[in-house]
Amino acid sequence: MSSQAKTSTEQKLKPKLFSVIKNYSKEQFFKDVTAGVIVAIIALPLSIALALASGVAPEQGLYTAIVAGFIVAFLGGSRVQIAGPTAAFATIVAGIVATQGMDGLVISTIIAGIIMMIMGFCRFGALIKYIPGTITSGFTFGIAVTILLGQIKDFFGLTFRHSPIETVDKVKEIVLCFNTLNPQALLVGVVSLAILVFWPKKLEKIPASLIAVIVGSVMVGVFGMKVNTIDTLYDVSNELPRFTMPHFTFERVRALLPNAFTIAILASVESLLSCVVADGMIGSKHRSNMELVAQGAANIGSALFGGIPATGAIARTAANVKNGGRTPVSGMVHSVVVLVILSLLMDKASLIPMPTIAAILFVVAYNMCGWRNIRNTIKTAPKSDIAVLFVTLIFTVVFDLVVAIGVGMVMAALLFMKRMADVTEAHAWVDIDDEDTDPDNILLKKIPHNTRVFEINGPMFFAAADKYSYMLSDENIDVLCIRMRNVPAIDAAGVEALMGIVRRCEKHNVKVIFSHVNEQPMHAMEKAGFIEQVGKENFCDHIDTALIRAEEIEEMLSSQKAC
Repeated sequence: MSSQAKTSTEQKLKPKLFSVIKNYSKEQFFKDVTAGVIVAIIALPLSIALALASGVAPEQGLYTAIVAGFIVAFLGGSRVQIAGPTAAFATIVAGIVATQGMDGLVISTIIAGIIMMIMGFCRFGALIKYIPGTITSGFTFGIAVTILLGQIKDFFGLTFRHSPIETVDKVKEIVLCFNTLNPQALLVGVVSLAILVFWPKKLEKIPASLIAVIVGSVMVGVFGMKVNTIDTLYDVSNELPRFTMPHFTFERVRALLPNAFTIAILASVESLLSCVVADGMIGSKHRSNMELVAQGAANIGSALFGGIPATGAIARTAANVKNGGRTPVSGMVHSVVVLVILSLLMDKASLIPMPTIAAILFVVAYNMCGWRNIRNTIKTAPKSDIAVLFVTLIFTVVFDLVVAIGVGMVMAALLFMKRMADVTEAHAWVDIDDEDTDPDNILLKKIPHNTRVFEINGPMFFAAADKYSYMLSDENIDVLCIRMRNVPAIDAAGVEALMGIVRRCEKHNVKVIFSHVNEQPMHAMEKAGFIEQVGKENFCDHIDTALIRAEEIEEMLSSQKAC
């Protein structure tokens, strides 16, 4: 597929379901149903575990899988995307709930959904790729660390004296309260973790999380072990999702905007990353902008029906593909099956031991941490990229994701500008007879006697503006020719720098000619009124034309001096 066709596919605002349903077959329907049922079984304990890690009731994780999962499958831009609660949101949601309450979370999620839909309609899907990979790796590993630390209490059966929210406070509480360790809880946790690690190596078809839940529940129920289960800590409800509209005020919305933007950006990045992974597995191409619209609608729907923020789940999407799912039907089946389990079997699900939930989240944290990517980055990347990665990671753990992404983006942007400034240069050419394979090399051109030629290489922007100040070092010339064939882009500071050079030249009666100005710089100059100031006749499309123009100016000035 050509790059132009890929771009057209990404920008198309049409749900994949409407495209694939035209050639839908009975055989594929049975495969999709099978995959949907298996993914629902995987999603059940994960949704409960992630809801508890997010500081909300267990059924709210299921509401998210039901509502958001169905909307993303129905409207999404991917054939096989499975949406629901994910580990990336656990610490964010827990922080919002602790400080702003459930009402604050609902409003934040709705605003985030609106932002994502606007991004999709404005064709911003392709822009997500400009978030550096070092930042994504850093905050992903940081989130994995916070999830792991947040589950140590339940895995070891500790009794906390306080209810810490921040990760650093949790670590302190773990150290102070480690003497309250419950050996029975630790045994259930270790057995559950062993099943999650070793079961997939033997029987991959049956979800390891389901086996861990069953074994853990049997250990607690049959042997009467004194271990906390979901129903001992939470009032579990089997009620179906109900529509609830939060109370909006301008002050409330303004206060929650930072949280909403964090949810929107993170959901967008993770969803589109999941789509890219799925594309590689099935040889398809997702529609990034339609996916953003669908994810936005899904988050709005999830919030209005009692759920939490949702995004594309890479692990569940991969399970969907591995079990034969190839159309959005499997995603819709997954949501329906979770709905049936919620209404009929929730009383059984509430008996799941908390150490088993913690073990499941340990594995989720390990799978999402991406330690191999970080290891490769440390081995191969420049020190500046490594610094961005670790700053983002540390800030995610110590502070929160909003601060981490903000600081990481500022660092990455500053380092990028430094690199661009380092490769941008302006150097002078003189008339030297030399051999060169490039027919346009200035060394092979005949430069008029009173003309100086400068060639600028690299983008002209504010960080490199000081590199052009010496262009008029020789004032005893008639013409300054500025060659810009290797300038792909220019910003306002770059235009202003060129204006400064032209003004200095005018003071010394030196004419300025521009050669081979590319499209974006030409548009920026035209918008600034720069072309009129210099004169259209002094913008030449090639160095040969520019040198002829310089010769004409020299002859004209020479005749004026003679008169």
